[in-house]
Amino acid sequence: MSAFGSLRSIVPRRIWEGALARTVDGERVTVALVELAPGAAVPEHHHHHEQVGFVIQGSLTFTVGGETARLGPGDTYRIPSAIPHRAVAGEEGAVVADVFAPAREDWRSLETAPVTSPRWPPS
Repeated sequence: MSAFGSLRSIVPRRIWEGALARTVDGERVTVALVELAPGAAVPEHHHHHEQVGFVIQGSLTFTVGGETARLGPGDTYRIPSAIPHRAVAGEEGAVVADVFAPAREDWRSLETAPVTSPRWPPS
């Protein structure tokens, strides 16, 4: 197995309706590029993974443990383990980079989804 790859070759998985993720998995960490369609809602949920991330493109309104913020390119977030959180993408959708520890093994069994017009990477 090579140490190198390309986002273009990773088939995305459907995380929620309107949310697709391409993941790079290590033994103890998952890095995900998540594309959110305009207005896509990530329902409130929680998980045992610690999650940190940043917005690459677009915008979203993010609520973490009762604190809400509107985030745009360059803004960051951090979600401690087991804290409820949710998000809604802005009018133009959003692309975010997420890092999870431990690795998101639960995502490996999710349905793959063809992408006809990916938001990322740019052509």
